[in-house]
Amino acid sequence: MYQNVGKQNEEIRELMNEFSAKMVGFYNNLHTKPVGRPVEKETWEHLEHQQIPENGRPLKEVYEEMQRDIYSNILLAQHPRSYSCVPSTASLLSWMGDVMTNAYNPHASCKINAPTADLVEKKLIRWMCDRAGYCEEAGGLFVSGGSIANLTAMTAARDTKLTEDQRSNAVVYLSDQTHVSASKGLHMIGFGKNQIRIIAADEEFRMDMDALKEAVAQDLQAGRKPFAVIASAGTTNTGSVDPMKEIAALCREHDMWMHVDGAFGASALLSGQYRKKLDGIELSDSLSWDAHKWMMQTYGCSVVLVQNQDALVRSFAAHPEYLKDAETSEDNVEFWDLGPELTRPARGLKLWLTLQTLGSRGLGNVIDHGCSLAELAEQILIEEKEWEIISRAQLGIINFRFKGNGTKTEQELDVMNQEIARIVTESGFAQVFTTKLKGKKVLRMCTINPETREKDIRDTIERLIETAGKVQNY
Repeated sequence: MYQNVGKQNEEIRELMNEFSAKMVGFYNNLHTKPVGRPVEKETWEHLEHQQIPENGRPLKEVYEEMQRDIYSNILLAQHPRSYSCVPSTASLLSWMGDVMTNAYNPHASCKINAPTADLVEKKLIRWMCDRAGYCEEAGGLFVSGGSIANLTAMTAARDTKLTEDQRSNAVVYLSDQTHVSASKGLHMIGFGKNQIRIIAADEEFRMDMDALKEAVAQDLQAGRKPFAVIASAGTTNTGSVDPMKEIAALCREHDMWMHVDGAFGASALLSGQYRKKLDGIELSDSLSWDAHKWMMQTYGCSVVLVQNQDALVRSFAAHPEYLKDAETSEDNVEFWDLGPELTRPARGLKLWLTLQTLGSRGLGNVIDHGCSLAELAEQILIEEKEWEIISRAQLGIINFRFKGNGTKTEQELDVMNQEIARIVTESGFAQVFTTKLKGKKVLRMCTINPETREKDIRDTIERLIETAGKVQNY
């Protein structure tokens, strides 16, 4: 045992008081900070050569070193001008819930260990099922992220729809805009590349229904078993929503499982204005939904929902002898019966704290705000003759491109747009990354942060335009 526990705990109290004040100031002044900055050479070399000490070091020294050398050198995904990927919308409310939960460290796999935490997470799951339009038999659990949510759902789908003999002949259908976690998860549960059909997207970057129907027909004719379709409710590239009702009808016709990857876009279910974009999601068999993307949560707060919770139980329930005393009743379903984890944290408590404080309407307003900012960006860019919209504003995402005066080749424009993104991002003012759509390198902005202002959008686009002018003259 380490010595002087009482003295060290007092020092921890003092440092954490200092840290709490620091974090409030940090979040209050995010607008004034760079989104990211390069790590200084000396800092990198110091950490690269640092070893684990045999006898330990003074706590305050380690605390200050971590503040200076580690936490100060991360890209701030929660920054109001971080527009890349699907940026974090983390708030101090979620941070507070995270700190409290981690401090008490509940083992949230079964009711007996943390009965009230168990109750709260089950109430949140039911609330999210209701938002999705799922039935009374629905259920699910909190997991670490969309990747594990997709993996968990597809495991249940496999075990519900396929016998072991059918697995090698089964086929799953994704669009070319489906998140990569879906194919990774399918690989992990035993599906080869030849069992995954990539369906082309249409002009609006949604799964093309004619192409999907044709692929299913071809597989049936070849003696294969169409097994599942993974639809997207808000693709990472464009915010597009696949045609839910049409996919659901096709799945019912051929007894296929319909999973929706709504990791980012399912949060639109909280919006009165944009909820209609997800019509048909209630017809799906399962849904992934990340609260740490658009619901202001720190990382590690996602849910997997299924129309029939028994599907998860069939895949994951296990009752070894050393857990018998923790089972509250024979018919009670514990969280460890619903997913791959045995030991799991109470990931939903910080979301509960946030919802109890802001209310569902407060989070709905966050969704509306993010969508309106992307629409503002579109309005501004339409007026710029040397720029083109590649994918219109959808669920807080817009894709656009500098096209110049028409004298550059497509390859030259790709290089220029990549350079524009690099320069603006490395400046620290904003983080704007590129993606590829319709064979073109494009700039992409995801505007979902509730702290992002109209001025941030205008100033960022102004920077992009100024940078394009400089790059064009290289």
